Amino acid sequence: MRELLVAVDVGTGSARAGVLTARGQLLGRAEAPIAMRRPGAAVAEHSSADIWRAVCAAVREALLLADAEPASIAAVGFDATCSLVILDRNGAPLPVSPDGEAQWDTMVWLDHRAMAEAEECTRTGDAVLGQFGGVMSPEMQIPKLMWLRGYVPRSWDSLGYAFDLVDFLTWSATGSLERSQSTLVAKWGWGAGTRSWPLGFLDRIGLGDLPARGSLPDRPVPPGTDLGPLTANAAAALGLDVETRVAAGLVDAHAGALGVLGGHARERDELDRHLCLIAGTSNSILALAPDARPIAGVWGPFPGAIIPGATLLEAGQSATGAVLDHLIRWHRAGGEPTPERHQAIAERIAELRTAEGAGFGAGLHVLPDFHGNRSPLAEPTALGVISGLDLETDFDSLCRLYWRAAVAVALGVRQNLETLAGRGFSTDRLLMGGGHARNRLLLDLYADATGATAIESRAPDAMLLGGAILAATAAGLYPGLADAAAAMDQGGVAREPDRSAAAGFDRDYRILLEMQRQRRVIEAM
Repeated sequence: MRELLVAVDVGTGSARAGVLTARGQLLGRAEAPIAMRRPGAAVAEHSSADIWRAVCAAVREALLLADAEPASIAAVGFDATCSLVILDRNGAPLPVSPDGEAQWDTMVWLDHRAMAEAEECTRTGDAVLGQFGGVMSPEMQIPKLMWLRGYVPRSWDSLGYAFDLVDFLTWSATGSLERSQSTLVAKWGWGAGTRSWPLGFLDRIGLGDLPARGSLPDRPVPPGTDLGPLTANAAAALGLDVETRVAAGLVDAHAGALGVLGGHARERDELDRHLCLIAGTSNSILALAPDARPIAGVWGPFPGAIIPGATLLEAGQSATGAVLDHLIRWHRAGGEPTPERHQAIAERIAELRTAEGAGFGAGLHVLPDFHGNRSPLAEPTALGVISGLDLETDFDSLCRLYWRAAVAVALGVRQNLETLAGRGFSTDRLLMGGGHARNRLLLDLYADATGATAIESRAPDAMLLGGAILAATAAGLYPGLADAAAAMDQGGVAREPDRSAAAGFDRDYRILLEMQRQRRVIEAM
């Protein structure tokens, strides 16, 4: 009997795979690295072939660790970053840079090369912008495709398939050209109140033929839809068999939200009481509601992007864990930001905070918008600021900078929570997923700096649990996606905020807002 599930989560630097039971228990987990080409700070590229190789390697190893036979796997569920894959009419890779090789066929989600194109979209004032908080982000697929057409015309002229990464994975697995509602609504502008492609807008920006040129369907399918079985080639590469079903996927943060929502997924009228923070390289704050609640500067509303019948708003920060990695590389006492180095810094911070108390890092302030401000300011061109540097270069000075940057990141979450609260969302609880949910320093900080109770999922990997929920739905193990989420819920552990620290964080928050104001003043000079 096929009673196990495979979940695949493709992040910025690696592919993770897990084998899970139909009750959501993780039996085996494996990870394989993904290469990235970074010819400039605004440019980031993957190879889709390398990603598929990493996925297959991770799945095979996870099966071994779980001691699971191919005949026991009912279905596979994928999630991935919202990166853009470009292929020709034969399915072969196309370069996404004028000087790039064909293997580098994927613009990573964090690629900001299409800044001017995003601004051009915003200047149109088109109704489609209402789906993106009024401002088009360079992280969306439309400006990236505009950039491709303008700067790599040979790739544009040869374009046969344009995929969001998770849809590329399901296509690679099944040959199905169906696309998930998670991707097309949240990253491509499909819908915009019409439940169709915004053809007038696409014509205005020179992409009128995109749906046909990119082999895009007229309508997406809900996440968890059964897309069919694995092809023989995909089954062989993954170490599975052709009886295994494949689910329509999710953007990675959306999968994390599904994984931590659990039993709340069926509480349609109560969803606005359960905000999800998926924190890692970047941070996404996902707010679900039974109705549309547009907010200037916040992505959405996205109907059906995670759960049918629920509308999503997505606030967030483009660089959070990435900022901490950057500061480690940048500081003289840093180096490569390995997990071990992060852990050593966290341990030393704990020692210094014990010794110095609330004064630890006083006078050092960080505005963490090193890669723009996704929300609530919606300023992709915003830059970071560090105030209060001295001449110290030892390890303790790195720890102080790291701590104050982490504080600033958490205060950015607080600012987004206040924005969501203005539209009726309850902000006293945060369901946590992603790498930061497993980092005690950061988990505690998110609770203390925001004043919210942080609910740490008991699931070892929320994204993989979300993928398994997709797979269980596609396999027909549960009546629907929300039912699968409720049945597979692993529960959570509450971390209450330290109220005695509130005054200090209130002061830090006022300083963060003042630094934002002063940045605007300086930029206007």
